[in-house]
This record gives sequence, C-alpha cells and structure tokens, in this order.
Amino acid sequence: MNQSRIHAHDHPFDPTHGYDLGELLAIQPPPAPPDFDAFWLRTYDCAREVDVAPQVGALTATYQETRVFDVSYTTLGGLRLGGWLVLPDGPVERGLVVGHGYGGRTAPGLPLPLAGTAAIFPCARGLGARSRVDGIPDVSARHVLHGIQTRDRYVHRGCVADVWCAASALLRLVPSVAGRLGYLGVSFGGGIGALALPWDDRFTAAHLTLPSFGHHPLRLTMPCTGSGEAIRRHHAAHPEVLDVLRYFDAATAATRITIPVQVAAARFDPAVPPPGQFAIHNALSGPRGLVVLSTGHPGTAADEQALLAAQSDFLAAHQ
Repeated sequence: MNQSRIHAHDHPFDPTHGYDLGELLAIQPPPAPPDFDAFWLRTYDCAREVDVAPQVGALTATYQETRVFDVSYTTLGGLRLGGWLVLPDGPVERGLVVGHGYGGRTAPGLPLPLAGTAAIFPCARGLGARSRVDGIPDVSARHVLHGIQTRDRYVHRGCVADVWCAASALLRLVPSVAGRLGYLGVSFGGGIGALALPWDDRFTAAHLTLPSFGHHPLRLTMPCTGSGEAIRRHHAAHPEVLDVLRYFDAATAATRITIPVQVAAARFDPAVPPPGQFAIHNALSGPRGLVVLSTGHPGTAADEQALLAAQSDFLAAHQ
C-alpha cells in the first residue's frame, strides 16, 4: 500500500516517491569512481595522523547512572571541535561514537542503548555551538554545499574525518573500549557514518537511523525538505557537481562495510528520500539488520520505542 495514502501531508511531492517496500528493498547502489577507495584511505590516513589531544571539561549533568562532561578534540585541518563525553557510573563495557542530524546538537542524546557504555557525542565541523568554524555555514542548506566544487575541500570529507578523530579521542580517554567500539548516527550522522565505517577497523558494529546521502543519482531526482533539496537545486545549475558527489555517496560506501550494521529506514520521509535510505541498507556487505519505520522526520512515538529496543538488541549481539 502506498504510504502517502496512509499519512496525511501537505507537501507538494509524495514523500514515498512512489516506492513500495519491495521496490525499496531492490534498490542497488551506484558504482564507485575508480579511485574511490584510494581517496578515502588517503583521507583516513591523514585523520589518523592528527594529534586529537582530547580535553575533558566540567561535569554538566547526570542521567540514569551516567555522567556527562564537556569534551573537545582536534580534527583534520587543525580544527578544535567540541561535544560531550558520557561515562557510566559503573564499569565500562563498550564505547560509542554518536553522530547527529543536520540540525546539529545542543546536548547528548540519552539514554544510550546499553548500560556500561562510554560515549562521545561530537558536533561536526560548523554545526552546533560547540563546533562553529569561521567560514563554514551553520545552516544545513548552506553547509551541505560548502566546498562542493572539489572533493578534497568538500565539507563532508572533513565531517567524516571528524568521526574518526572523535573515535581517536574516545579511545585516548577510555582505552578499555578498544575492540568494542560502535557507531550510532541519525540522518546526517547516519550518512556520514556510512562514509566513515568502511575504512576504520576500530569500529566493530553500527546502527544508522534514517541515513542520508545514499544514492545521489536518485536523490537528485527527488524533491525533499532536507539538505538534499539544496544539492538538487545546485545540481540543476551545476550538473558537473555529480562528479564530486560520487565520492560522497553513502550507498556506494556501504558496499565496503563488512562489520555488522543495523539500518532503520522509513518508507515515508519528506526530509530524506526513502530510496536513498534503503539503498544504504541494501548495499551493506557484512551482517545487517533492518528496522522498517512507518515515517521519518519526524517519526512516531511507537517507532521510536521500537527503535531503541532494536538498537539495544543489535548492539548487545554484535558489539
């Protein structure tokens, strides 16, 4: 059944883009550029050379047997970014790097899926008060276009490096999480995570919710209310930008991910076209799980409860 008939909306487009579930599950990723792997491995090597120099600041909150601290670290390009470090009151059993949506974040997203977790909640470069950077727009529609003229200067390259450097910071601060490091990311953070995961063997499992940046050739044909609309309009005037976007396709990157990954994808989503979300799941090369949500951006309370339970079960089994 067409989800657009189930969910009333006032968008001038169909947030399902006409795909039923069977069609969503059949979407295949676009091919990679010949030097896709070389580009990302070179970027990863550069990020791992950074002295992240993490600094833990004040205790800012407590929540259900966890403590929340300010944290900062250095990332690619010498930028100093901020976020939050969450530590359990008891023994540390695992670690998480937690990405955020394109609105940035003003606080860590709690509760965590599992107890005994040490987590870092970084703010990506330019997004959120903790990581504002001169010259990088902090509005998603402008941020997503920043430096898009070349692959080396595109802001998403730096955002992926921010994930790797956040992992380095957490491992420096809590060395015991080595070998049990996971990734959680939603929307922007889901897509950036998919781009980051193939190259960094420190991650052992991941969950991506409503992941963005999947299958750019399809996304460029689909209106939406998210950052993809800015790219779609830019591409209409500058079609050559697809040559850069091919290096930042989360579905293409997912073909290189071999660790266990669970994806929560929505059949109806005005902000992130569902075909792109499902393309990321379908492309995964390792053990995978799928949570099909009825809606995304926003989701329902029932979906959110089921999602947290699914995350807990998946990470407990694989991390």
